[in-house]
Amino acid sequence: MQDAGVDIVECGWLKNNEHKPGTTFYHVPSDLEQYLIDRRPDTTYVVMIDWDRYDLSYLPECDHKSIDAIRVVFPRGRHSEAIEIGEEIRNRGYRLFFQAANTLGYSPEELVELAKAMNEISPEALSVVDTFGAMYSEDLERIVGILDEQLDKDIKLGFHSHNNQQLSFALSMRFVELLGDTDRDIVVDSSLCGMGRGAGNTTTELLVSYLNRKRGGKYDLNMVLDAIDIFMEYFLKNYSWGYSTPYFLSGMYCAHVNNIAYLLDNHRANAKDMNNIFCSMPTDKRLVYDYDLLEQKYLEYIDRKIDDSGVRKDLRAAIGDRPVLMLCSGRTVRTEIDSIQEYINRHDPVVIGINALFPEYRYDYCFFSNKVRYAYAAVSGDALFDSTSKIVTSNIKTSADDGEQIINVISVIKPGRKYFDNAGILCLRLLASLGVREVSLAGFDGFNNDFSLNYADERMPSVNSDSDWDVVNEDIRVMLEDLRASDPDMHISFITQSLFK
Repeated sequence: MQDAGVDIVECGWLKNNEHKPGTTFYHVPSDLEQYLIDRRPDTTYVVMIDWDRYDLSYLPECDHKSIDAIRVVFPRGRHSEAIEIGEEIRNRGYRLFFQAANTLGYSPEELVELAKAMNEISPEALSVVDTFGAMYSEDLERIVGILDEQLDKDIKLGFHSHNNQQLSFALSMRFVELLGDTDRDIVVDSSLCGMGRGAGNTTTELLVSYLNRKRGGKYDLNMVLDAIDIFMEYFLKNYSWGYSTPYFLSGMYCAHVNNIAYLLDNHRANAKDMNNIFCSMPTDKRLVYDYDLLEQKYLEYIDRKIDDSGVRKDLRAAIGDRPVLMLCSGRTVRTEIDSIQEYINRHDPVVIGINALFPEYRYDYCFFSNKVRYAYAAVSGDALFDSTSKIVTSNIKTSADDGEQIINVISVIKPGRKYFDNAGILCLRLLASLGVREVSLAGFDGFNNDFSLNYADERMPSVNSDSDWDVVNEDIRVMLEDLRASDPDMHISFITQSLFK
């Protein structure tokens, strides 16, 4: 980035904890010196601090051996406290930048107040921050118009965007167009390949190309491309960022990205679920991450109370004393067809598919607890799906179509493990509540870290594709042990190979 002519290089964050080598969290500026090779006098090196998360007693006088400046990020309504921190930073010899998080949330009057406060301390720059990637061009134009009018001309105006709505680069270009021909200097934030939290940020390579071709920039694009070729492959392979439907919802609702991560990691919530959950939350609660509230809203959302006593009575009568065979979606449901069919011929069990149907088998029921799997089976199963009786949990639907019976999902879940909504476990809990004594499992293989080996139908959409499969397997093992302990009269056996056998 130095060789490419990038003006300002952000090197990471100052934190209260000691620096761990290989991270970009630093305790004091001198921690950076080992990473700054051939430090250039015409490049500005900066770090970030959260306005309330770094103890300035650790900050020494600036010696210009590492960083030159500190960017202070602060939330709406906290600019006075941030300015106090900024004054102390500048008194120690560092140049001062401010980042106004969630600038979209400011009223016109608050923007004027912010500009006047900044004029008093006169930092090097104040940046507009589209924290949730929620801005449209008219939002940017309104905010920039007010700040440009009210802010002293010797204070640079910056823009930091997020790509939740696929607008990060477009808004960055619009920002340059708005101020690029004025007498105010501007700063635009970007990262290689758009790498950044959640939906990511404006891409450095696109921005450099635009500035060179349209705005007379002199940046060395070849150096930027070298940086991508040499350094970015590791990150592209091992991490994910960029536009996705969940992060679009984060932008649309101005919801903190940690809320998205929580719903994905803990509940594998799909986009429609997230949409409805965010709708149910107060606007101010979406801006932060209150996991207790989020868990409450999730459980309220899936707890669509229905009276399933009649369904349970019918299922109990239909199954009677017969054994049950659960056909799950693991590969062995197809690789061990002969042994499965032999078991069916010998024991005449009630056959229940779990979130999937395979044409090699005849089913009495299919148990669905996941919306994505239900929709996939409906589209891909055709006649088999239509002709099979279905047991559907109430998080999918609350009114039954022909051939469907709805079970209250709350009655079969037991929170406590991250993957508590595993379909096989939920069905086992239902069978235990119906008094079933003999259950055999096929295709309940356990998960492989090679994702392609996990399902008998390779096209089946995964609901846990980014999971730590060892954690998934451990959760299932613990829940199986809990089931056996809570209902010792129900005998569970495996007729195909399984990690849990």
